[in-house]
Amino acid sequence: MSSIIKRLDKRTGITYVYESTSYWDKEKKQPRSKRVLIGKVDPETGDIIPTDGRGNRRKERLKNESADPVVKQGPVPAIRTERLFYGATYLFDQIGEATGVQADLKACFPDSYKQLLSIAYYLILEDCNPLYRFSKWAKLHRHPFGKDISSQRSTELFQSITEEQKMKFFRLQGERRAEKEYWAYDTTSISSYSETLSQVKYGKNKDDDHLPQINLAILFGEESGLPFYYRKLAGNIPDVKTIRELIRELDVLGYQKAKLSMDRGFCSADNINALYKDHYKFLLGASTTLKYAKSFIQEVGETKDHFEFYNNDFDLYVFTKTIAWEYEQQRPYKGDTIHEERRMYLHLYYNPEKQVDDAKNFNRRMIQYREEILSGHRIPEHEKFYRKYFEIKETPKRGISVTYRQDKIDAARERYGFFILISNEVKDPITALKLYRTRDVAEKAFWNIKDRLNLRRTRTSSESALEGKLFVEFIALIYLSYINKKMEDGHLYSKYTMHELFDELDVIECFLEPGKAPIQGEVMSKQEQLYRDLGVTPLLAKPGQQ
Repeated sequence: MSSIIKRLDKRTGITYVYESTSYWDKEKKQPRSKRVLIGKVDPETGDIIPTDGRGNRRKERLKNESADPVVKQGPVPAIRTERLFYGATYLFDQIGEATGVQADLKACFPDSYKQLLSIAYYLILEDCNPLYRFSKWAKLHRHPFGKDISSQRSTELFQSITEEQKMKFFRLQGERRAEKEYWAYDTTSISSYSETLSQVKYGKNKDDDHLPQINLAILFGEESGLPFYYRKLAGNIPDVKTIRELIRELDVLGYQKAKLSMDRGFCSADNINALYKDHYKFLLGASTTLKYAKSFIQEVGETKDHFEFYNNDFDLYVFTKTIAWEYEQQRPYKGDTIHEERRMYLHLYYNPEKQVDDAKNFNRRMIQYREEILSGHRIPEHEKFYRKYFEIKETPKRGISVTYRQDKIDAARERYGFFILISNEVKDPITALKLYRTRDVAEKAFWNIKDRLNLRRTRTSSESALEGKLFVEFIALIYLSYINKKMEDGHLYSKYTMHELFDELDVIECFLEPGKAPIQGEVMSKQEQLYRDLGVTPLLAKPGQQ
């Protein structure tokens, strides 16, 4: 005798259907039953879906379960009665349309873009919460996918993301950025406990974590404030070594007219020559030890604080000159090296307050490094400084003795308070400084990645899962960067933190009832204004709501 039995798996929310056959066990002399899995219950129709068999590929299951259903024109009816939070996810829906993220994701991931968006929404709203809590969040919020995504399924989703799909997305997003704007390029480090990820290496950790790491390089539009490209790097690769690969990938993506803004960590003769060779416009922070800079500082001399060079907007003394960069290009195919002069603009800035800080910092380093030498605990990374500023002698009787190289100290003192920018396009020093200072968009984005999106640690041991997770974190970062830019432009940070802003909107509800279109809950006037301040079409307040 057989019967049909249904069992709910609480971990996944799936109801499985079994065929149970009863029989008499002669050995144990008692009735027994044998169950065979025959399918699962469709949550929308209640129909039994036959099992697909173990031979189907995981990617096909993802495709089948996430594909958009065919719907008729008009409002989509609800399948069950529920009341969901909607205000914040509505904001993200609108941002996705405004930035083209939703359309570009759909073009690159037609079968899973809604899942990617839902996870990105969750990462933004539930900052610092791990992905296994997605199920609870999904039950309370209206989101693009509309269903639960188990922890195992999210891992499978991450692993299904290909490099080809990512590059297509970067290309589509890059095409939406203005060609005339400068692109800020910077890197950050993400620590990891993993011993299986090949690119986890010890390097210069920007958070002073004493852990191995991977590095993440990101490209931002300085006017839009939005990121549109990133690349994962081995943790031991310094910033200065990443430019040639960046140029190669920009060429692959079709960005031949890019204008790059970078800090002094990327400045080297090799990188500058590479940028000239490939005809990229650039704005670079540079060290005052650069020979062109030292010469200009000596030329300025005692006039460094003359009022005619003072700029009231930045409270700085500003100088500029055109120099001839000594360009070199090695040509292995011809076995020679080209030597030419290329025009460059050198912008010099003097800040009296920085001069005081530079002096204090230098003196502290001198004291610290002298103690390192005398104690015998010398640090390899400091050897260059030791040799430059100290005369070190060691004898069997007197031990280690240290004297100072005053001529080198005096040369360093001449540079206190100065900083420089170099460019092959921007002639005006104030314009250059304004452009360069917009690079703080990168610093704010890195804070969002690590703190709000909970990525101070990789928290995965699979290469493919890490690649996919980083991509979804990057999608979430686009939304956060958009909101940050709007909050700054609208001076909203004087009234709200970003968390408070989300809380203010997240309480707006949406009521769903089978057979009817969604019903929007109450919207207060200040919530409506918030939507306007953030540059999206608002959910409108109803008459009588304040």
